[in-house]
Amino acid sequence: MRLARLLSTSALIALGVAPALAAPAASSPDHKSNRHQAAAAAPSMMGNTAPTDEVHEEHVSVSGRRKYFDGVTRRDVGGGLMQKQDAAKSVSSVSRDFIEKQAPGQDPMQLISLLPGANVSSSDPAGLTGSHMSSRGLDQTQMGFTLEGFPINDVGSFQTYSQEIVDSENLQKVNLAQGSADLDSPHLSATGGVVDMYMIDPKMKAGGAFDVSYGSYDYTRGFLRLDTGKIGHTNLRAYFSGSYATEDAVHSEATNRKLHAEGKIVNDWGDGNRVSLAIVGNRLYNYLNRSVNMASWDEYGLGVKDKYVTSCSAGATCTRPNGSTFKNTTTSTISNTVYNGVYKDPTGQTTKSDADYYKFHQNPFTNIYVSAPSTFKLTDHLTLTETPYFWYGSGSGGGAYTVPTSYGATTMGGTLEGQSVAKGSLLYEPSITTTYRPGAVTKLTLTTGVNRLMVGYWFEYSKQIQSGPATGIGADGTPWSVWGQAANYVFDNGQTYQYRSNLTQTRVHTMFIGDSLSLLNNKLTIEGGLKYAIVTRNAQNMLPNTSTGPYINKTYYEPLPTASIRYQINPENQIFISGATNFRMPTNYALFDAGTYYNVKAPNQASSGYATRGTSNLNPEISISEEAGWRYTGSTVMGSITYFHYNFTNRFFSQSQCTDDACSNYYSNNINAGGQSTNGVDAEIGTRPIFYHLRPYVSFEYVDARTTSNLRGGSGSSVDYLHTKGKFAPETPKYQVGFNLDYDDGNLFGAYSLKYVAKQYSTFMNDEALPSYVRMNLTVGYRFHNVGFLQSPNVKLNISNIADKHYLGFPLSVQTNATTMKGIFGNTVKGTAPTYAIAAPFAATGSISAGF
Repeated sequence: MRLARLLSTSALIALGVAPALAAPAASSPDHKSNRHQAAAAAPSMMGNTAPTDEVHEEHVSVSGRRKYFDGVTRRDVGGGLMQKQDAAKSVSSVSRDFIEKQAPGQDPMQLISLLPGANVSSSDPAGLTGSHMSSRGLDQTQMGFTLEGFPINDVGSFQTYSQEIVDSENLQKVNLAQGSADLDSPHLSATGGVVDMYMIDPKMKAGGAFDVSYGSYDYTRGFLRLDTGKIGHTNLRAYFSGSYATEDAVHSEATNRKLHAEGKIVNDWGDGNRVSLAIVGNRLYNYLNRSVNMASWDEYGLGVKDKYVTSCSAGATCTRPNGSTFKNTTTSTISNTVYNGVYKDPTGQTTKSDADYYKFHQNPFTNIYVSAPSTFKLTDHLTLTETPYFWYGSGSGGGAYTVPTSYGATTMGGTLEGQSVAKGSLLYEPSITTTYRPGAVTKLTLTTGVNRLMVGYWFEYSKQIQSGPATGIGADGTPWSVWGQAANYVFDNGQTYQYRSNLTQTRVHTMFIGDSLSLLNNKLTIEGGLKYAIVTRNAQNMLPNTSTGPYINKTYYEPLPTASIRYQINPENQIFISGATNFRMPTNYALFDAGTYYNVKAPNQASSGYATRGTSNLNPEISISEEAGWRYTGSTVMGSITYFHYNFTNRFFSQSQCTDDACSNYYSNNINAGGQSTNGVDAEIGTRPIFYHLRPYVSFEYVDARTTSNLRGGSGSSVDYLHTKGKFAPETPKYQVGFNLDYDDGNLFGAYSLKYVAKQYSTFMNDEALPSYVRMNLTVGYRFHNVGFLQSPNVKLNISNIADKHYLGFPLSVQTNATTMKGIFGNTVKGTAPTYAIAAPFAATGSISAGF
């Protein structure tokens, strides 16, 4: 029923705009116009983000080749892991040839995991809970992500939730620009490159496609797409699709569910005019995965899903679920690595682990994305590209906490449904976020002979509302409402309790200009550009007694220059060099106090305050990057190698501070934590079919990333600066190697892939690290000839993590130091345990698909 509603909503919007999109089909332009159009749309690092910047390239890449209903050509280099690139910076891509051979429903981060620099880890094989990613050691909050030309990072935290974005069946191409954003990229956080995603176009002929899948963890998924074909005597065409997936959570007793719908409408006419509308609707009923420390991983591994596990404090002797005992000899608390499948301790005792019940950690979310990227050729020399968009999201992340005892600094009781609640009882507190985010990117491109001038403007106004009420919990551990919409806990003064309550309004005014000069018969291209960003945050915190006051207003001004040179030595060989400046502005949550209010006794009264404390004094994180590379594009072999260098200043870091000498309570805040310098090399090579339909692909990365500042660690009387300067940067594997061997003879197809990731430090002092790992995946399938109205039906088996290796895949909370050590000024600095995400174990998925 909900899927039908999402599809019907998309259809109504489509019917409403169809008359405006309709235009008569035009005959093909002459060759002279084609040459001019190609010159105007020449690949550039200045402005190549909108889908209309990509259209002509995609059509040419498959010209004259048979293409199956699912977009597979059997010709793309490396089995779809390489495409011809011309931008004067490092860019890697995956196409339909690779995407279609993966398990249906894979999220975009999983799809690019073999590309140079892409360090991707997922906690479930199907991607229903999303993935974690870094590129060249910079995580996904330091990267920009776009779909159809509009930004999809969270406007407050800059996180990207890959499980919400797009069905893989509708993805035409995913580009990873490892080093820098384009001049027209609409991002506030892209210090570490961008990921641009493009949806397939509707087909010219009516039809559709479907697939059904079943696999490990009772994974079940269905997908259906319907294409209208050309409507009337125009090029107007559309498709609408929907999917539904369920999967038993790998790391808990929960079941994750995803309902998804998409639609796209396109019309093109004349010489380069194009209008499109893309609509994405997504509803998740998911559960959160637990972050774990190393001591917990060593004790419980993949975790105990169906038992009650009591957390074990440092130095304590504790009992495992099977009745055996152990002594915690570490300095960390040892907990179950999954959320408990049982609500209460069977012994009848009440412990802090009651809050670890899986039903308290639900993560429902609803998203609607709308984008209308369009291009209009105003004259033979002037082109207008317009990408208006709207982004809506609303969801919550749950947790259970004890009854609050104060309204800000005032000690106060309260009631739930008019009844007092016993001290120490648990309440369910969902963290609710609702975002409204309209915007538009407009650019004009003027081509005059060998020169191309681009000017543009990005405007966005977003409103993000965040709250954290408390509601009741049933006797069986079920929250009264995962959205906090049942009866809430109310203080005696009549105020509804909120652990956070804030509003952030963000206005973006970004102007950009770029100029490109082509010389020596287009062999030499010189480009330069400037982006000037003006970003204003108007924030209001409705909690009482906050350290920053109720209103926080902050405006950031950032000039971001970029320049590049590209030289085409001959049709096969190309060299380039580029430099760019990018920035990431502070997150909105860095502005706000939130959480429990601690009233600290004398002599430390000044430390009283909330568990999370805001600041308005953070400066934007700045990166200056340089790249120099060589590409070879032959008829059979394609390869590239790129040297890169970064300098970072004002890196963001979250730290904890004790409120008293005993550290009975502590608070966290965000600071600018110095700089980082990075050098490295990316390389990739692949072929078209050789040796009986084989297409190998290899990628490689070497990174040397160093912290360039001594960071402050510890808290209270043990605060000191640590010797972090010159240490290897955390979250950064020194080496990565990707390999894929694809086979496709038109009927039988398959692929074997391997990814090696070197160890990753999880502290700035390099005293704890994730071990290196190797992950291997396998695909095998068979494509039949057409059967009746069914086009190329095929069956496919995908096996991920074929060695069933159990490992931690990604650092989630980086610390200064994990073990106790002496600081620069001789103070003892206690360590804090970093936490990690558990990687998905072995899984197998079988699927059947066909076009019609």
